[in-house]
Amino acid sequence: MKTKKTNKLFVFIPVIILVLFLLNSFVLKEKKAMVKTTGTLNIVFRSTDGGQTWQNISKGLPGNLQREGVPAYGFFANDRGLYLRAGNGVYHSEPNSATSFWAKETIPGIQRNIVPGKDGIFAYDFRGQFLQKINGQRDWSPMYTNFQEQAVRLNKTVDWMYKNYKEKQVSSLFESTEGTVLVGSNNAVYRSANSGKTWEYVQVEGWVMKMIESNGVLLALSSRGILRSDDDGKNWDRVISKAGAGVAVECIDGGFAAIAYNSTTKTNTLHISRDNGKTWNDIGAGLQPSWGSSLFKKLFDPKFSFYISSIKQAGKYLICSSSDGVFRSADMGKTWEKLLLPSIENKGFSLSASGNVIYLMPNRGC
Repeated sequence: MKTKKTNKLFVFIPVIILVLFLLNSFVLKEKKAMVKTTGTLNIVFRSTDGGQTWQNISKGLPGNLQREGVPAYGFFANDRGLYLRAGNGVYHSEPNSATSFWAKETIPGIQRNIVPGKDGIFAYDFRGQFLQKINGQRDWSPMYTNFQEQAVRLNKTVDWMYKNYKEKQVSSLFESTEGTVLVGSNNAVYRSANSGKTWEYVQVEGWVMKMIESNGVLLALSSRGILRSDDDGKNWDRVISKAGAGVAVECIDGGFAAIAYNSTTKTNTLHISRDNGKTWNDIGAGLQPSWGSSLFKKLFDPKFSFYISSIKQAGKYLICSSSDGVFRSADMGKTWEKLLLPSIENKGFSLSASGNVIYLMPNRGC
């Protein structure tokens, strides 16, 4: 009797796998039908309906981005649209552009990273070479040319950057609503309250990779977690208990959203705060793939592991990207709905958003 039951079990398991495969194939076909395409490149997709449909807006971008992908700190979205750094220029797409998606402005330097400022755009590189373009003007101007001289004098730490370049490495740049300029570095934030004339050294934990602000409160993404300042960057405290490296920080309605690596569970966790970053709630439980979905993925890809990589708000929705797909929530993370995505080869997706517009960029590489 045991042999018969065992034989039935061996027959039943392949049937389950076959059913899962057929269901997955059906879902993939359905996803393809939901995408509007206009062009042969698959670099950037845009949605104005909460992720229900996607429009390919890649036409007009350099073809090398198809192979290399969009740099992690080479794009941002605001109410003027999407800005993307590539080649010798910054490409701009307005939120409602219909046919001609991109306008290019040549940049007179090799700075690869771009961020929004109060009155325009900043470009910078890891060696602390800064450029600024004011809204409505055509020219880029050098900024903060005395930064390295003052930073090296203020911070005597000898690290790899100082040994090789006699400079301080720059990992982020931010301009607060008060006009204070903040430069993130290794265990440091350099702060200027007078447009870069003089700088102050503020010691913090880890590499400071991104900064945001809401209601006068600053959050920083650090390799040691999420940092918070309520005095315009003069002092910083670490928030979110059990957090390891910070993964993402974003402003949302009424507060902040953050993704951090949990050093206990060895996973990325998603949190929101509705009290200016003082307390945080984990809202990532509903993003975890089901047992059946995890089993299917492991069967066909033994290296599959679940992780949450980015979070944005678009209109009434929170939009979250993970290794299991892109999801949206209309109730601040209580429940999540998986979105139908462009069916293209990728290694996950990067997200950007402003207003009701979502921008989706396939990750490339390994």
